[in-house]
Amino acid sequence: MENKKLGKGLDAIFGDNLSQILEEMQQDENSQRNEIKVLDIRPNPYQPRKNFDESKIRELAQSIQEHGVFTPILVRKGITGYELIAGERRLRACKEINLETIPAIVLELDDEQMMEISVLENIQREDLNAIEEANAYNTLLTNLKYTQDQLAQRLGKSRTHITNMLRILKLPQEVQQMVIDDKLTMGHVRPLITITDEQKIISMADKISKEGLSVREVEQLLRPTVIKPKVEVKPDIFLENVKQIMENKLQTKTEVTKNKLIIHYEDVDDLNRILEILDCLEAEND
Repeated sequence: MENKKLGKGLDAIFGDNLSQILEEMQQDENSQRNEIKVLDIRPNPYQPRKNFDESKIRELAQSIQEHGVFTPILVRKGITGYELIAGERRLRACKEINLETIPAIVLELDDEQMMEISVLENIQREDLNAIEEANAYNTLLTNLKYTQDQLAQRLGKSRTHITNMLRILKLPQEVQQMVIDDKLTMGHVRPLITITDEQKIISMADKISKEGLSVREVEQLLRPTVIKPKVEVKPDIFLENVKQIMENKLQTKTEVTKNKLIIHYEDVDDLNRILEILDCLEAEND
């Protein structure tokens, strides 16, 4: 793969499988390789990945110590030394074992191309966490002035996916860190975006993490409660009149419905009083 493939500009890079292009370039035995001092290489300033699995870095370092570096890294010349384009794990592994030099392919890229390659290559590998991916999209939108529609088309993603990912950057930093630390997933935090109170978001995120709630449980927990409006039942005028007549006559609370009459009393004496009013006691004596 020729260096000028990447030198044609942004349009030449977008739309290709960038990871495959870079991999082929590094695997191509005809590519011009240089042995560059590890200490002369600065990290990629546009690297979207901020978290690396240290155990995997150590495993790679052990492999390099035994077999050497098979795949060269990609760099560009800086004002002094070199800047890393791709191959940060290999570079970190070499530093782990204090290796003096590392094989590298030197490319001629401007800042925009380098940024684009760094972000897209990592996105296409699909091993970024949700916050890193969202920040990567934001970097391209902010620095390369793409609209969300254009970015979605370039990356082969839906506009909805881009929008949803960007929205999680509005979450409090504490909650974003929980995603980075694998305590919460994108599915867990997506419903939290609808909450306006920042402290409530943090509190809810802590609850989800500590109780190990599933995404479905979180959605149900935050689903707004539907309050059914009370249906106003118009009183039956006839029954209301009967109730009033009974209470006036018996001097006690009564309930009159379509097919039920309830008379309340306080004790036996009160009951006898009511029965006497209703002439029930005399009927019993007869």
